Amino acid sequence: MSSKDVGMQPAGARAAPMGLPASPSRDDLVKQAPPGPGSGGVGWLQANMAKLVLSPSLAVTLVFVYGFIVWTVVLSFSTSRLLPIYKWAGLEQYARLWATPNWYVAIKNLGIYGGLYIAISLFLGLFIAILLDQRIRGEGGLRPIFLYPMAISFIVTGTAWKWFLNPGLGLDRVMHSWGWTSFTFDWLINPDMAIYTVVIAGVWQTSGFIMAMFLAGLRGIDNEVIKAAQIDGAPTLQIYWRIIIPQLRPVFLSALIILLHMAIKSYDLVIALTGGGPGNATELPSTFMYSYTFTRNAMGVGAASAVMMLMTIAAVIVPYLYSELRERRT
Repeated sequence: MSSKDVGMQPAGARAAPMGLPASPSRDDLVKQAPPGPGSGGVGWLQANMAKLVLSPSLAVTLVFVYGFIVWTVVLSFSTSRLLPIYKWAGLEQYARLWATPNWYVAIKNLGIYGGLYIAISLFLGLFIAILLDQRIRGEGGLRPIFLYPMAISFIVTGTAWKWFLNPGLGLDRVMHSWGWTSFTFDWLINPDMAIYTVVIAGVWQTSGFIMAMFLAGLRGIDNEVIKAAQIDGAPTLQIYWRIIIPQLRPVFLSALIILLHMAIKSYDLVIALTGGGPGNATELPSTFMYSYTFTRNAMGVGAASAVMMLMTIAAVIVPYLYSELRERRT
């Protein structure tokens, strides 16, 4: 090959030994390369499959969740009563809401129910988790038993506990059949005690779920730290109080957020168990909202109460989500 032939080779091609063809240039390789997986209709479909699959559920969520939230907020600033009326009323519905005595009763009941429901669920969940963490015999069978109530709808739970706590049925009849004829348990029809029946049913349903959260947290603690404390002679109670429980802080926070959210939006359990009664002894903000929106022809007041519930939940969840995202970034 002459020097003239070498000078005519494409840029980027390397000279080959005498008798061998020259290696192709980079431009030649690009031209000869087959189309990649991202070219054409099939390639576009593969690249955007995740977006296509998620888009229907995203659209439904935007319309039927966030769209109706916005609609509820709009109604709370309108003069709506029996039907939606899009006439601006400012804060009139909120003033009517806070001037309604039943709203204060609902808030008081939520304070009693929410406080006891959260505290007892956390205590029972942690206690059962600590017991199961001892690797007791039959643990594999006990876990699903404790978790089973969470698989039941709140309507079923409320109905079952209504039968069980009915003064003429359930617990009363069983105790009387055993000879304890003086036994009475009338909390379900007692205005002063009815709210505590809702607490009992709610704790029964969710304490197993909280147990599972705490058990997962306990199983994630480094055993070497616990063994070192035991070697140093630390009592078991001190080990749990000073070492184990402080490491469960993230679990406590997550469980608290979940329970608080469930307490604020509790509706079906109350409706099935007490119907909000006797009187308004077990009325919660959720039952108040439904009653005023759909049965008392006060849609604006009901929408205002729904917005107040939403703001309460957001005041709890938004700071939690913000702290979680900030920790992940750091």
